[in-house]
Order: sequence, then structure tokens, then C-alpha cells
Amino acid sequence: MVDSLSMPLIHNERVRLTATWVNTVAAATIVTGVIAPIAAIVFGLSMSGTLSKTSFLLATLAWLLLGAILHLTARYILGSLQE
Repeated sequence: MVDSLSMPLIHNERVRLTATWVNTVAAATIVTGVIAPIAAIVFGLSMSGTLSKTSFLLATLAWLLLGAILHLTARYILGSLQE
């Protein structure tokens, strides 16, 4: 049986797990959309001519922005921790 004193602990652990998951998705988003394409270019694995530099830059910035938004969402979720 769960007593009323342990309820905030359970709630806080669930909040932390959710925030951790969202932050992990944010990190994966940045790795997928920013770091991997840059690494491909550095190591000569990109398919040249298929994407303009402007399109590449905009797509990379969009992935980076999405990752940042997800990270900030995780921080927002942590705001619901109880004392």
C-alpha cells in the first residue's frame, strides 16, 4: 500500500523519467539532424549535388531548433516537481 507521504516521491520520479526521455529524444534529434550530416561531409560520405548549401543549412538549423525546443520542454516538465 502506498501512503500519502510517498506520493510526491512517486510523482517526482515519474516527472524525472519523462523529462529524461524528452531530453534523450532532443539529443538524438540533434545527433541525427546536425552532427551526422556534418560528419558525412567531413568524411566525404555525402552525396554531392543532391542538396544545395542553403537547403542543407536550413535543414540543419531546423533540426537544431527542434532539438533545442525538446530540451526546453524537458526543462519545463521538471518544473512540475513537488516538494
